[in-house]
Formats: sequence, structure tokens, C-alpha cells
Amino acid sequence: MTTSNKSISQSIWDFFCSLKLTMFTLITLAVISIIGTVIPQGAIPPEYLQTISQNKLKLYQVLGFFDMYHSWWFILLLILLTANLIACSIKRLPGIWKTITRPVTTMDDGLEKTLSNLTIIMTNGDSTTLSNRVVSILLAEFAAPVITENKGIIHLYAQKAPWSRLAVYAVHLSVIIIFIGAIIDSLFGYKGFVNIPEGNSVDKVMSRAEKEINLGFAVRCEKFSVANYPNGAPKEFKSILTVLENGKPVAGYNRVPVIVNDPLTYKGITFYQSSYGKLGDHEFTISDADGHSTPLIIRSGGSAKLPDGSGICLQETTPDISQFQAGVSGPAAQVEVHLPNGQNKTFIVYSDNPAMNRMNLAYTGGHLLQYKGGEEFMYTGLQVAKDPGVWVVWLGCTLMIVGVYAAFFMSHRRIWVRVENGIITIGGNASKNQGGFQLFMEKLVTKLKHQLPLEDNK
Repeated sequence: MTTSNKSISQSIWDFFCSLKLTMFTLITLAVISIIGTVIPQGAIPPEYLQTISQNKLKLYQVLGFFDMYHSWWFILLLILLTANLIACSIKRLPGIWKTITRPVTTMDDGLEKTLSNLTIIMTNGDSTTLSNRVVSILLAEFAAPVITENKGIIHLYAQKAPWSRLAVYAVHLSVIIIFIGAIIDSLFGYKGFVNIPEGNSVDKVMSRAEKEINLGFAVRCEKFSVANYPNGAPKEFKSILTVLENGKPVAGYNRVPVIVNDPLTYKGITFYQSSYGKLGDHEFTISDADGHSTPLIIRSGGSAKLPDGSGICLQETTPDISQFQAGVSGPAAQVEVHLPNGQNKTFIVYSDNPAMNRMNLAYTGGHLLQYKGGEEFMYTGLQVAKDPGVWVVWLGCTLMIVGVYAAFFMSHRRIWVRVENGIITIGGNASKNQGGFQLFMEKLVTKLKHQLPLEDNK
């Protein structure tokens, strides 16, 4: 029973330490990222729904493809990769830790055979004098050595940057920290949107999954303004926002300007300027051939139905058409009618020019459409994000930069020296940049030969 339990536990341990598991999770996460880029996340655009079948839509919804980064299986993959990194680190760390904290300080025959940078210097002099000179050179050129004497043989051991061997584990830890931040964001954070009319306030936002989220405070849009280029394109749009607690402005958050790339953050929730538009009700009248009129109310940017079943969309309005069209004046509206034959027709409906409105009878089922006017006001569209794990992610990114720098640009370099009967044997190795370390060893040996009383050298 004990043997069986050990076998099962060892198999589980080997599974989590497996490089195959690492490659599987990394490739799967990469594929998921591609899917998350191709398939819209959050609120699904109507034009996208028109391109896929109902079966695909249901399948994508079941698999969570429209909110992948908050799905249980995406979080499971992050946890699996995290467990894999931890297991691999635990398996390999003891050997590295032993190399750092309990290095071999004497050069025996077995170690000597493994050193590629090995030189033997034949000298005149006693071991104590020779070792003292070697110590002074190592101090000046490399690092303070550890001195060990055994049976009349003096061993010197010096090393630099031993902790650089832990750089790879710092990178592992940084990835784990980033994953933890991502999981925190996935479980406790959200991304949403909200439209706030001028002068109004909201205390709830809509998430990407179209769920209503209570903010715990209110945000009021005091004013919205748009600056345009000479050609009419928007140059800058700005919201003046006030944060309210219990109906009262919060000190320091009263009438705060918010523009693109300059958001407002309060209690860990950030409001980004995203879009804008107009709100309001616009009144039209529809008159039949007998002169009977029926009112028709269409909201800004909204749509309605005409008596013949055609759909009509309100695109734009103006209080005075004369600034755009000579010879006419008064309020006007630009509309688009979706005809029963599938065609669309865009035209202008006037308030004070029935004759020009009659020119569009063919598009309104023979009914006379006339614009009566309306009142519009601006609204601001804000993206709302709560990222409680963002500082954890930043910590992981900082640690990753440090770890990657140490892993690529720092090397654990070690030098052993044995002084025995006037013979100095020196060798060393480096965890990285072997070519650079070889050049260093050649310069060090040259300096030793110049400062030691030589008998012969090889």
C-alpha cells in the first residue's frame, strides 16, 4: 500500500514538473489569446452576430469565448501553469542553493578534470609566500578568496555573483506574481461602460457581460464639451465629472476634467473618456392623403416604424438648416428609411418647407413626414475599469525586468587555486559567457606569471 501511494504521488509530482505540461499550457494560452483577439469580448456587436450561425453562437457562449479572460477554464490554465512553475522551481532549487551556499572550496582531481580554463604554473618559493601573492592578486582582480589548508596543500576559492544563479527563479516568481494579479483582476475586478447625460448622475455601470454593477458611490456629469478641427472632425472631447458620496461632492473630486488618456480614479475604479453623443426626443408628424396627422416621437439616434412598415432612423438634427443649405430655414432632421424592398434612402425632413417634404412621399409610403423639432443634450460615454490586481501585476513586471537582466547579463564566476610544492594550479568556470570568462582567465594568469617567481610554466 505504501509503495503504491508513493508511486501515485511520484507520478503526480512528475506530471507537475514536466516540461511537456509547461509547453502545453503556454501554447494553449497563446491560442486562447489569438481567439480572444479574433472574437469580440464582452458586449457582442450586432454586426458580428449576423456573420455567425445560431449554433456557433450557442457554442461560443457555452465555451465562454465572449468573456474568455474571466472564464473558469482560463483561470484554471493560469493556476496549472503556476503550479508547474512552482513544482519545477522546487525540484531544481535545492541543487542551485547548495552550489551558492555550500560551494566546493578545494580543487581535487575530479574537479580539476571538469575545468576547461586550467593552467599550471611552475614557481620557486614556499607555499605560504606564493599563496599570499595569489591572494593579493585575486583581491585586486577578482574577489576575496576562501583559504583552506589540507595536508600541506593550500587551496584558494573565490567567486563573484553567486546569487545570479537565482535569476531564473526570480523570473519564475515574477510570472507567478503576474498570474496572481491576473486572477485577482478576473475574480474581483471588472470592465464596463456607462453613458451619463449632462447634469445627471449614475451609481451603477454595465459590465461587458451586460450585468449591472453597483459602484458604491455616484458620478455626475457636470458638463460635456467637444472641440472640433476646421473640417468638423472631433479634436478633443472632455467631461467634467463630480464624485458624490451620500449625494454630496467628495473633496478633491469635484468638477474633475476627464479627457482621453487622462482618466479619473476613485476607490480603485477608473473612468476613461471613451465616447459621446446626443440624447433627446424629436417630434415628427405623419399625414395621410386625407390630411389626418399622427405624431411620431423618435429619440436621438433612435428608430421607429412608419405606417407602411418601413423602418426610419434619425441620424442628425439641426435647429436651423440655413447654415447648411441655402434658400431654406428652420429646424430640420436627416433620416434614413429602410424600405420594404431592402433598399435604404437618406433624406432631409423640414419643419417649415412642406413642399420639399412632399418630394419624399415615395419613400414614406405616400405619407407626408414633417419635422416639428426637439430638444437635445449631450451625454458622455465612459469606460469603467476596476483592476484590484494591477499593482500585483506591476510588481511582477518589475521583478521580471530585474530577473531577466540578471539572467542574461550576470554570471556566476568561480576560480580555484591549488598551491602545492611550488606548483600553482589555477582553473575556473562561469555559468554564462564562457568566452568572456576565458579572456578574463588569460589576463589573470598573465598577471600571476609576471608577479610570481617562475621556474617554468606550461
